[in-house]
Amino acid sequence: MLKKSTSILNIKLLILFQLLLLSSCCISKQPHTMKDTEHFVFRLKPGMDLKKSIQAFAEENHIKAGWIATCVGSLTSYSLRFANQTDVKSETGHFEMVSLTGTVSENGSHLHLAVSDSTGKTIGGHLADGNIVYTTAEIVIQSSKRLVFKRENDGSTPWKELKIEDQ
Repeated sequence: MLKKSTSILNIKLLILFQLLLLSSCCISKQPHTMKDTEHFVFRLKPGMDLKKSIQAFAEENHIKAGWIATCVGSLTSYSLRFANQTDVKSETGHFEMVSLTGTVSENGSHLHLAVSDSTGKTIGGHLADGNIVYTTAEIVIQSSKRLVFKRENDGSTPWKELKIEDQ
């Protein structure tokens, strides 16, 4: 009986902890609708830097709170920073982009990339400069007309983290 009541108590504590975490996050309090969303579709050509080009696009189009909806394409080199590492790992060859995800803003972006080589070996991490397009990068970004994403030091980590504001 003691084991069962301990399990129930652990579940209740876990639920309480999750609720506390959710309540402490910066979450938009208003529902987001399709009329609040813009869509951007563009293509990067051979030789372009993936990260620099996405950031330049966000700045040129004044994207305040965007996210990657999809991206397909290929690279002749990748540059990624892996979890809990400070150094960037780079490799040249021919790679398929199998995933690109993250937040995009003229105030700074945070993107992660996964690529696979000719054998299907896949590697992923934090997108750095130096990911050079081989044939194409076809990118769709969606953005909110109502939110603003900023990157600020909040003291919880040594990095600039996402801050969400309603306009």
